Order: sequence, then C-alpha cells, then structure tokens
Amino acid sequence: MPNIIPTAEPFFLQGNRTGVLLIHGFTGAPKEMRWMGEYLNKQGLTCLGIRLTGHATNPDDMRRSLWTDWTASVEDGFQLLSGSVDRIYLVGLSMGGALSLLMSSKLDVAGVVAMSTPYQLPQDYPLWALKMYSLFVPDAPKSKEVPGSSWVDKEAYASHISYPMNPMRSVVQLKLLLKEMNAALPQIRKPVMLIHSKDDAYVSPENMENIYTGLVALHASDKTKLYVTGSGHVVTRDAARQQVFDAALEFINK
Repeated sequence: MPNIIPTAEPFFLQGNRTGVLLIHGFTGAPKEMRWMGEYLNKQGLTCLGIRLTGHATNPDDMRRSLWTDWTASVEDGFQLLSGSVDRIYLVGLSMGGALSLLMSSKLDVAGVVAMSTPYQLPQDYPLWALKMYSLFVPDAPKSKEVPGSSWVDKEAYASHISYPMNPMRSVVQLKLLLKEMNAALPQIRKPVMLIHSKDDAYVSPENMENIYTGLVALHASDKTKLYVTGSGHVVTRDAARQQVFDAALEFINK
C-alpha cells in the first residue's frame, strides 16, 4: 500500500449540513487545500479534502494513474461526503478546478469554485506528440524558473508538498482531462466562481477568461470571476489566500 507523505493526508472536518469537497492540483496533495478547509469549517461548513489517485505518495504511483482514476476519486469523495450533508460544493485548485467543473456536469452539486484552473496546457502540443515524448522522457520540469521563485509567501512554500517534476505520462492524462472539461463547459448549469491570480506564472490568467466564455449555459448572475494579485499559482497557500477564502465563503453563503 502506498505510503502517504506526512502532512499530506486527506482530511475531514465536521460542520453543518453544507458540505465542501476540496480537490487539490496536479502533482499536489490535500495539504494544498487544508488551510482553506480549516477556514471554511470554522465558519460552520463540513469539509472533506480528498487525495487524488497517485498523488502525495510517489511519482511512480501517479504514472500508473489515468484521468478517469482522478474523476473516480472525486466521485468517491462526493458519495462519502453525501452521508453527512444536504448539499455539496466542489472547490478545486488547478487540475482540481478542472475536475470540479467536469464533475459538476455529472454530479448533483450546489455549485463550483475553480481556482487557478487551466483551460489548456501551457505548451499545448498535440496528444500524439505528448504520448511519443513520454516514451523517451519520463519527467519534465514544471517551469523554467527556479522552484518557488513565483511564490510570494516563501514560508508557505517551504512547507508545500508536491512532486518536483511533472511525470510525462500524467501530462498526457491531464490533456485528456482538459479535453473532457472543455466539452462539459457548455453543459454546466450550476453556479460557478472562477478565481485566478494575475501573477500566476504557471497557468496564465487568460485560461480563466476562456473557461468563463465556455460557460454558455449560465446567466451572468450564475458565473463569477475574481482576479487576485500578490500570489502565485497555489492561491490557497500563497499570500493572497485569505482573500480567496473569503470570496469562496461569500459565494457559498450566497
């Protein structure tokens, strides 16, 4: 059985009959969502932070995972949380945001908060090229910058947990997931809040605009977008996190 990295375990925080399913990002861990979960729980909400298949253990576990394993992780979490609450909001970061949007078209959720969510890969190569590349290159750097340089809160970065490289087989699966998400966007009819940092160097802010435009079934009152500044990609742990938490809480309460 895979050994979960210490402090990166899933978490459950009991509150009232409104539930929040918190979904971390690509190569990340439930820890990315823990501070947000603790904040929302203090406001009375019941929060479950799940661990996506292949994450928070060893990169080899992730290489063996398919995008359908990640959607199954979300559905498992939804069914588990359903036993404790009357309504559930999906709240996801990065790939977790993509999973939240996709699964909101399949599950009976009350709404979605998607943060730092990609619409497409930064280097959006054809699927066949990525598959071919993954046969020869097992891992790729996350970016060209020095790790952590885009974080504003350096202390928070020091305790951040994620795999140091992107497994290329998993990048292929991420591209397949984003294709599914994009196809689902016009079908989404639950309220959606999109949050993105203008300083995100990993997933550019224009991704949020593309997702917002794709939500064609929603009236303007049912889709909201919020830009924050002074934060890198992981807005749930970086310096602007309190603004993100407050905005998500207001959306859920509304």
